[in-house]
Amino acid sequence: MILEEQAMRDVGLLVIRFLVVGFLVVGFLVVGFLVVTLSCLEVVPWPSAAAVEPTNAEEAARKKQAADAAVNEKYQAIVAQLPPAEQAWEKVLQEHLGGFYLPFHKADKVAGRSNAWDFVKIDPALPNVLLIGDSVSRGYTQAVRKALAGKANVHRAPANCGPTASGIKNIEAWLASAPTVETWDVIHFNFGIHDRNTPLADYTTRLDQLVERLKKTDARLIWASTTPIPDDPETKQKAVSIVDRNAAAAAVMQSHGVAIDDLFGFITPHLAEVQPPKDVHFSGKGYDMLGAEVAESIAGQLAEALPR
Repeated sequence: MILEEQAMRDVGLLVIRFLVVGFLVVGFLVVGFLVVTLSCLEVVPWPSAAAVEPTNAEEAARKKQAADAAVNEKYQAIVAQLPPAEQAWEKVLQEHLGGFYLPFHKADKVAGRSNAWDFVKIDPALPNVLLIGDSVSRGYTQAVRKALAGKANVHRAPANCGPTASGIKNIEAWLASAPTVETWDVIHFNFGIHDRNTPLADYTTRLDQLVERLKKTDARLIWASTTPIPDDPETKQKAVSIVDRNAAAAAVMQSHGVAIDDLFGFITPHLAEVQPPKDVHFSGKGYDMLGAEVAESIAGQLAEALPR
């Protein structure tokens, strides 16, 4: 009897061991199958907040649209109360500033802030000066006005004048943009940063055409060399592109006898303190420095000019 009981216990233990091993093997097989299966599946990320709540972006867009509409309504009310000459200037700006700069101008007008495109009240006893250029020119416009206050009426073209291609297209409108100005005494102009990828041959040809047109105004012309831009591999921007275009522009100006205001040479020693990294623009201090240099160049030409 004892032997039979012992035999039964041994058989039971063997069965249990067999079941345990079986379960382990099956478990390993299931885990392996799941790993292989999951590795073949595309992982679908959890929906982002924007996807879950699309109304957030829509609501922000509605709020911006409403804010813009409110600013525009106030701007239009202000313009409606302006004298005819100032209304005419605002109309010019509406036609030429474009979708980027016009909203900023409207906001400035509503807030009572001055900007580069302020209407210039003419003093008939003073000479008229026109600034043509891109956003760098826009940046130093007010500094030039301040430096030449009481010495000249300083206007600027009603646009970020961009590349030479834009100059060819819009030069007539820019020259005629000031409603109360019949003649220009000095025109200070630049094209370059927006032409950094323009083939040199095209840049030189267009620049030559622009100078020919500007000479017909009988104004004293001042070419501003293009200010430096930093190397930026991410945008494939190269500092040497401006050096090359300044050299080409200098040759054009020399062939026409046009004075050169070397802003590139003037500001280069100060870049570390006035030009942010990877930026073609300048700090407020940088624009004040450029404005003072431009004003000095203009004053020099006015001093040489024959009495009107």
